[in-house]
Amino acid sequence: MAMENPEDLATLSQLEEGTLLDSLIARFQKKQIYTYIGDILVAMNPFKDLPLYDKQVSEKYKNHEKGQLPPHIFAVADRAYQSMQGRLATGPRNQCIVISGESGAGKTESTKLLLRQIMELCRGNAQLEQQVLQVNPLLEAFGNAQTVMNDNSSRFGKYIQLRFLNNCVKGAKINEYLLEKSRVVHQDDGERNFHIFYCMFAGISASDKEMYGLLEPALYRYINHKYGSEEMVQHWSMKYRGMCNAMNMVGFEEQEQVDMMTILAGILSLGNIEFEPHDSGGLKVTPGSLGWLKAAAGQFGVQEEELQKCLICTMSVTRGESIQRHHTQQQAEDARDSIAKVVYGRVFGWIVSKINELLAPNVGDNVELLEIGILDIFGFENFAVNRFEQLCINLANEQLQYFFNHHIFLMEQREYKEEGLPWEMITFKDNKPILDLFLVKPAGIMCILDEQTAFPQATDRAFVEKLSNSFKGNNYFQIGRSINPVFTVVHYAGKVQYTASGFLEKNRDTIPANIRTLFINSITPLLSVLFAATISRTGTLMPQRKSRHMQVLEDNFNTTRKQSVGAQFRHSLMVLMEKMFAASPHFVRCIKPNRCKLPDMVDNHLVMDQLRYNGLLETIRIRRDGFSWRPSFDEFANRYNILLVKSELPPTRESCEAILHATNLKGWNIGKSRLFFKYWHKEQLAKCVNRLDRAAVIIQKWYKGFRCQRIYRALVAEMLKERELEREREMELERERVKERELERVREEQHQMELEQERKRQLEQENQEHIAAPVPLPRKKKPQPQPRLHPHASDMAVPPVPRPRSKLIEATPFDNALDHIAKKEEARQREMKRTATIRWFKETQMRKVARNGTFPNWFHGMISRREAENLLADKPLGCFLIRVSQNREGYTLTFKGDNRCKHYMIEVQTNGKYVILGEDQAHASLPDLVEYHKNVGIKPYMELLTVPCGQKSDKESDYEELTHLMKHPVQNNGACRDLGHLSGEQRVHLQLSQMFVPLQPGNITVAERPPILKKISDKKLGSPMKELVKTSPQHFSDEENQGHRAIPRLYPSIRLAMREIQQIRKQVQFSFAETPDSRELGNP
Repeated sequence: MAMENPEDLATLSQLEEGTLLDSLIARFQKKQIYTYIGDILVAMNPFKDLPLYDKQVSEKYKNHEKGQLPPHIFAVADRAYQSMQGRLATGPRNQCIVISGESGAGKTESTKLLLRQIMELCRGNAQLEQQVLQVNPLLEAFGNAQTVMNDNSSRFGKYIQLRFLNNCVKGAKINEYLLEKSRVVHQDDGERNFHIFYCMFAGISASDKEMYGLLEPALYRYINHKYGSEEMVQHWSMKYRGMCNAMNMVGFEEQEQVDMMTILAGILSLGNIEFEPHDSGGLKVTPGSLGWLKAAAGQFGVQEEELQKCLICTMSVTRGESIQRHHTQQQAEDARDSIAKVVYGRVFGWIVSKINELLAPNVGDNVELLEIGILDIFGFENFAVNRFEQLCINLANEQLQYFFNHHIFLMEQREYKEEGLPWEMITFKDNKPILDLFLVKPAGIMCILDEQTAFPQATDRAFVEKLSNSFKGNNYFQIGRSINPVFTVVHYAGKVQYTASGFLEKNRDTIPANIRTLFINSITPLLSVLFAATISRTGTLMPQRKSRHMQVLEDNFNTTRKQSVGAQFRHSLMVLMEKMFAASPHFVRCIKPNRCKLPDMVDNHLVMDQLRYNGLLETIRIRRDGFSWRPSFDEFANRYNILLVKSELPPTRESCEAILHATNLKGWNIGKSRLFFKYWHKEQLAKCVNRLDRAAVIIQKWYKGFRCQRIYRALVAEMLKERELEREREMELERERVKERELERVREEQHQMELEQERKRQLEQENQEHIAAPVPLPRKKKPQPQPRLHPHASDMAVPPVPRPRSKLIEATPFDNALDHIAKKEEARQREMKRTATIRWFKETQMRKVARNGTFPNWFHGMISRREAENLLADKPLGCFLIRVSQNREGYTLTFKGDNRCKHYMIEVQTNGKYVILGEDQAHASLPDLVEYHKNVGIKPYMELLTVPCGQKSDKESDYEELTHLMKHPVQNNGACRDLGHLSGEQRVHLQLSQMFVPLQPGNITVAERPPILKKISDKKLGSPMKELVKTSPQHFSDEENQGHRAIPRLYPSIRLAMREIQQIRKQVQFSFAETPDSRELGNP
């Protein structure tokens, strides 16, 4: 018998575990890693790159039909997008995609692919789409780490909400859950810290490392004094560049990035501080750690003495009296580590908050947006030692498994029973009792943990003993036997033994009492914002930027900090489940083929375990025999009444049956109040509706064509009639003109005859009266030659008769006035936009574009699209120019292509970075953008910039209007020398460069000190700190600050600390080198 290899496992003829496993493995060995179970996608991680995700494949899965293409992650994205629009079965509704599986099964990569395909489907806002795509690499750098199970394991959960309006993405929001902060200070064997620390060492230049205060990675305890191979260094360096570009793309300011990197360097320096007993009692920082203390203080922007106090003692106020309690060695180390964890956690929370702020939808509050949510959360974990983090992670997976069971089994089978359908119940592994074990009040594990956390004297062993007493006899809880406090929970995916050491302290998540006040008063604004922020009930950081609310913030902070980590996690899970239950779910079940992370290798036992605890065999059975889509009569009739071609149809059982009989669907069932359909019925009904849609489009096309033809014929007939009438009028006028000419000629002849007769009569009278010598008569005037008239010359003298206008476009007496007013208003608006653009360029762009006072030769002013194309008409392929846009604040890149010119919009982001719309790379300046695209082609045609296009004339430029209103007068500076040796174009640029005189140091506006600095009194600062403030970045020389670039606030202090650390290291190395010799001398 041939092995079955169906694309949909719900069509298997034999439903057995062995058949299911063999089918999946057979497909996996053929590089077919995706398989359907009805409408559920099963994905096996190949642990290698496959040619399944290129542009051509992406295009195939747009608006595709399920049976026509193989199973794919892109098909899930397309189905969710079409369902959100209301094209499949139900009307427009929010959607969610739930990606589940154990750690290393490929959930994070699936999330990236889903995001990419959804952005391809909703093409509309290219810049926002690229920003959304950059969120994942940014969060990966700060939230992912290497574990024994996965090289890129998500150490936090995220729910990405994509917001849509009119089928285009309008914004996004990230919800993060339970960052594993303990990884910052401790990693087990075979594991690493968060990626960002290794990326910093690999990607930051040597000069920037000195600026941030970073030394060799082997010196730092928080990364276990380990770094990596040369191959890994290259990988991390590339990842760092991608992370920096992602921050630029999303919109992070340069100073924010510098402050954040400085704080991260401060966390590493903090981890190297060690303590020893003081002669007078208490503790002190070891002499070898003083440099690290000074470095951490400078990197955090606080005083060294204040930071030391927070580490070695606790200050409390009782009845107005300050009491100082010294820490033990263990307490001081715990305080150090807790500061590192809370600082990193808040940096991560701030990144998420900043992303949400920058990607928030720019629409009105009353605009309703649709949503697609993608859940990428940590997978089920079972390590050799499982701690508090694993308990929370596995609780989240229990909740997701319950959500899956509820939608696939519980809700479905309950409706069969209520609606009276004949149905044989399918048994499945219900994990509701396990959830109750954790979450039931007041006796669940999490409630008991919070209860014990509230007692200062409680211990982890006492917590385990209380659990043992509370859950004695519970089948899902087992008492562990070990020297350490341990307990075991029987999860849906198997038994997990938890080591309770540290549970209470991690649940409290306390920090030293004075550290918050110290960091709020930090000279680094970002650190001050982080610790002045409010923590919500779900653990979300909510930064507040208004200092006048500081007192309110303190109250909110104290109130919210009473929430334990476990309580915050429970609240966040509750909110997440509410969002998911309110949306239509789509499931992706990821399978891990082997634990060695090797390609083309399948561990049958491991895969079978995952199939069993995921309940995939039962899922296949219910998808084959059950009805996954169950609309009510009302929903179905309103949605599909078009199939009966009736506008109004009562939402009754009879109406629904009439619709279904008209479609010839088979295999459906009907209950008391709703219909029951197989998963494939959605697509069959969608085909019927689409067929009618296409028919409606054809009918509309023919009707509109007929209507337009009828209107056209009427207009033509009216036009012909008008022409005939005009011709008749012209003929009548011609006849009248001929008669007039004839009458005029006759009158002229009669008049001439009368004049001649009168003259003769007068002559005869004179001759009779006077007999005298004859007087010569006056000479008869020769008649003047008359110009020969054209046959139609008289017609030209007649003013033209205005042609009557059609009644269809009959004018009003005010048409000309309104048109004139509209044109004036349009011209005024254009002029206002032009003036605003010129002002924007002069105020924000002038000195960014001009290098050394000269515009690049590819730069042009506010020329039009046609003018730009004319400039490039006779230029070679790849020639380009950049011009200032006429109606927006930005630029346009015009490129000479193969057969036409192409125009690319260049957006200037809020953080001052330059991006070509649709590209995924941000640039610090326009020259950087040009240099980059000389080597990397512009998407989608990957065309390279080659030759810059200069000015049209040697004597004048097209950007003069951008420069003639300079605030500073044009100075010569001896530049007007003989320029005859230069070409015409070079001479124009050099002459124009005289207008750009760099500002003198005295004219440079010093940035106002942040408000937080004003809160620090001179008494607190002390003279050494005052000197450091005086040498803060705004006081540095141009040479030292490298062109006004952002640098840490206490850079001089950091630099001094680094020198001190290096000196101590040299002394230690020298002493170690001397010790063997002295021992040889003392011990012959």
